[in-house]
Amino acid sequence: MQMVITRIVLALRNLYHWLVAQAAFGFLTVLKILPADAAINFADRLMRWIGPKTKRHRLMQVNLRNAFPEKSDAERDEIALASWGHMGRLVAEYVFLDRLFDFDPDKPGEGRVEVSGVEQFLDLRDNPRPFIVFTGHTANFELLPVAGAAFGLFVTVLFRPPNNPYVAEKVFNFRRKRMGDLVPSHAGSSFALARQLEKGGGVGVLVDQKFGKGVETQFFGQPVRTNPLLAKLARQFECEVYPARCIRLPGNRYRLEIESRIELPRNAKGQIDVNAASQLLNDKVEAWVRSYPEQWLWYHDRWNIKHTI
Repeated sequence: MQMVITRIVLALRNLYHWLVAQAAFGFLTVLKILPADAAINFADRLMRWIGPKTKRHRLMQVNLRNAFPEKSDAERDEIALASWGHMGRLVAEYVFLDRLFDFDPDKPGEGRVEVSGVEQFLDLRDNPRPFIVFTGHTANFELLPVAGAAFGLFVTVLFRPPNNPYVAEKVFNFRRKRMGDLVPSHAGSSFALARQLEKGGGVGVLVDQKFGKGVETQFFGQPVRTNPLLAKLARQFECEVYPARCIRLPGNRYRLEIESRIELPRNAKGQIDVNAASQLLNDKVEAWVRSYPEQWLWYHDRWNIKHTI
């Protein structure tokens, strides 16, 4: 009897995932009919309407209050609303990702995308060596590996698949065609990234994800656990580490920035200090978020406080 109940529960869960996935795919299909600007602007307005009505909005408000205690309620509400709009834009931009990246090095500033740090892209491409590029959930972070591939610089990207298996499969296939090698985040992902670095290649990592078993650090003055994977890989392979981010500009335009190599802190033995390096990554992402707070995904439970509200 217990086995039958379990099968029914699993079947119902699978049906729910399938229905949600079909609704999402249908929405994206409708967006694809529209011109890119119209679709992106529509998704922005739609999420500004839907977002504040969801349970996640409460989490977003708490996160913003903890991160920006000096701001007024009106200021934080404005950031929250804009953040929902950027979430809508991110979804819509998925449909047009191939067309959005139109950077032409011979005509900089004329397309939707401008790139800062082209010399870094070209140096990493023309002088192969192991390296790590890290970013955060700012603006359309998906454009960064697309840009790398456009420059002939293919990076193995660590990503966290969506919980919905139907959506996860669709997203994985979509990303793989446009971004190169992908490594789903799971127990063996660190070995896959290590093999890539061992071969002299590059990897890309999002460093602002929730990670319950991470090292103790601070983010916006609040205690948070951070995945030590990047710091451990950098220590093991003594590879170069580069920050990179995307910034949304007015008029549905984007600026991609790859910054100069950063030096990770070391301990008395000369080894990279994993805890201090993890804190440095948090500090970098925090600086990015402070400069464009509305472009970060505040509905993430980065501080693991969802169970308290």
